[in-house]
Amino acid sequence: MKKFGNLGLILVIVVVFSAIDGGNTSMHVYDHEIFREVGNAFLVSGGSEGIISSSSSSSSGSSKSTEQGGEIQDGHSFIRFENVTFWRTEEAAAKHSSMAHSTGLIQAFIFEASDRDNIGGSAYGGQKAICCTQDLAKLEGCKLGEVIRRPSAWDLKWPIVINTQFSGDSISAEMEQAEISIPKTGMYNLFFMSCDPSLKGMVMSGKTLWKNPDGYLPGRMAPLMNFYILMSIAYVLLSVAWLFQYIRFWKDILQIQNCITLVIGLGLFEMTLWYFDYTHFNRTGMRPIAITTWVVTIGAIRKTVSRLLILCVSMGYGVVRPTLGGLTSKVILLGLTYFLASELLDITENVGTINDIIGKARLFLVLPDVFLDAFLILWIFTSLSKTLEQLQAKRSSVKLDIYRKFSNALAVTVIASIAWICYEVYFKATDPFSEKWQSAWIVTAFWDILAFALLCVICYLWGPSQSSQRYAYSEEVGDESDDEESQSLTRGAGGGDLSLVKQEKYVANRGATEGDLLDENEDDIEEDKRE
Repeated sequence: MKKFGNLGLILVIVVVFSAIDGGNTSMHVYDHEIFREVGNAFLVSGGSEGIISSSSSSSSGSSKSTEQGGEIQDGHSFIRFENVTFWRTEEAAAKHSSMAHSTGLIQAFIFEASDRDNIGGSAYGGQKAICCTQDLAKLEGCKLGEVIRRPSAWDLKWPIVINTQFSGDSISAEMEQAEISIPKTGMYNLFFMSCDPSLKGMVMSGKTLWKNPDGYLPGRMAPLMNFYILMSIAYVLLSVAWLFQYIRFWKDILQIQNCITLVIGLGLFEMTLWYFDYTHFNRTGMRPIAITTWVVTIGAIRKTVSRLLILCVSMGYGVVRPTLGGLTSKVILLGLTYFLASELLDITENVGTINDIIGKARLFLVLPDVFLDAFLILWIFTSLSKTLEQLQAKRSSVKLDIYRKFSNALAVTVIASIAWICYEVYFKATDPFSEKWQSAWIVTAFWDILAFALLCVICYLWGPSQSSQRYAYSEEVGDESDDEESQSLTRGAGGGDLSLVKQEKYVANRGATEGDLLDENEDDIEEDKRE
């Protein structure tokens, strides 16, 4: 088992460093990308992002200076090409004379998702081709050796095509610097394409910079920056309320309440770091690898501790039983496994990721996470059922009521999660080209809201109180003890002197033995006889 743990740690480190080495800016960086054959064309995907159209004040003129670290909230949206260079093989270059003018064509295509059908064509109902063929040239009037393009209904200039030519027998060709303004809000896609069979094996390097009116954040991420502000404020309010009770009754704090404090602190730290990560990304165009790695790691820890907290509470730890007994090692092992699975998924999804279309790697890594969540839910409800049976057998009415409320909250959470997963599957199935990117942030935000709501319920049910330590594992019988437990577990004792008197009376009554009661009755009978 230790070997598997070490292997998981190595995988995490490899993914982190590969992400650091791969793409660390809002720019789409291309490092010797190989053109792959698709149909009758060779292409490289240049990226996909949701972009909001330029504001009217800036769309007509040139953009302001947008150097990294400068003023970027200028209302101008664009895609800029910088230092894009193509290299073909020496064999392909040697086929041409040094005096030839155009010896190979590469085309950069920018199109909005709704115009995807305006690229390529099909002759006589056959297979769709990207590049123009002789038959398509007759039918559609396209040019041989070029990508088929039909004008968009909303703007005849779109899709945008930028041509780059190899000259003579040169191995490399450099694309001219270009900046394309975005006139319409939508999901934009960029592809570098070539229809020349002699350019097979061509590679490219360079970068493109994509900008929204308010900064460099991709369209799908932009609303999340304001969302994390609100979540940070919510966690601050919860922290203040919890800390007030924690300090007030610090002498009677239970171990389970320390765990709740840790979850609140991790949640606040995570939401704050997400905000700083997005702010830095939006302002400078650089996605901070260090902050992103930290925030996903803290998020993985928070999710792991939260789930283990719910599991331990369901087992009755800290309220019904003082330890987990032989289950401690199993709970820890499950927590480590869940942390590794969650860490790998979050790093793959967030660190170095700037596209608005999520890759296939996430679909593969999400499976272990889903399986572990399902296993945890099963274990939680099984343990909760046993705890409820124990409390019912012990006639612990107040604790039983609290656990019933907790089980109802968990049931609502699970039902809401299943319903949202179904909606998420429907959302993605009906939006294969991410055209609903403006509302995609809600899918991410929902899970943070649901986790916070359940944490608030736990804080309400197991908040610090004056006598929580004293009655944590008590075996009470009768209405009087229920009243005392109600004070200790829910709102604390209202009057200090009265509570102490009740406690002394309770201890005195429990301390009286059956023999003492019989002696007192016999003394009363003898006294009556003498009278």
